[in-house]
Amino acid sequence: MDLGIAGKWALVCGASKGLGFGCAQALVREGVHVVLVARGEDALNAAVEKLLAEPSRPADTAVQHVAADITTVEGRAKVFAKRSDFDIVITNAGGPPPGDFRSWDRDAWIKAVDANMLTPIELIKACVDNMAARGFGRIVNITSSAVKAPIDILGLSNGARSGLTGFVAGLARTSKLASANVTINNLLPGAFDTDRLKGTMAGAAQKSGKPIEEVMEARKGTIPAKRFGTPEEFGAACAFLCSQQAGYITGQNILTDGGAYPGTY
Repeated sequence: MDLGIAGKWALVCGASKGLGFGCAQALVREGVHVVLVARGEDALNAAVEKLLAEPSRPADTAVQHVAADITTVEGRAKVFAKRSDFDIVITNAGGPPPGDFRSWDRDAWIKAVDANMLTPIELIKACVDNMAARGFGRIVNITSSAVKAPIDILGLSNGARSGLTGFVAGLARTSKLASANVTINNLLPGAFDTDRLKGTMAGAAQKSGKPIEEVMEARKGTIPAKRFGTPEEFGAACAFLCSQQAGYITGQNILTDGGAYPGTY
């Protein structure tokens, strides 16, 4: 299927690896020009090389990058100095650490809200009006399946990402945006084969005294699909939400979790 977005410009955050890279890869394959953002210069350079070598990338598709912390005012300024406007924005920031809520002080909460709620809102604010004026815009926020099924030790993430979810639910349904072919949706990943998951599994293995392979197999056993997702298939879902064909989908929270969420709604 031709997604109809070749030649568009996309900002992809947290794009040097994992789910962010999967999204950038899927967009590049569709002929979308991308600006990758992440904090690590070396990892970004490696990501750019991979995308430029992508066999499905149309030859004239640009791949640019900015090494910056998108959760800071300075980082966002650096990104928009590179390119001031985008047709597609993929917001993504690393989740805050797990723990017991009794140990989180105000600074921990502010840092979580800043990264996982306020930063996406700032990026939306910077781009959405120009999208509406052009009659096309796609914003996809990478949040978490924990928004639908909260995990007790991920309270910082549960709270901050749920705040973003509520904000998007209202904004996406405003007639000024929806009638102008500007959509805002959230992609909620479950367990994907990423460095973050491996780190979490390593911590669980150390705590339990079990081999990490055993811990990972047990985790897979809790998922109806009996496997972890791949960044490539997550990216494909993201690319579809950015497509011309997805113009009637907005304000939605779309789970990509292999069937792990047990609810009806």
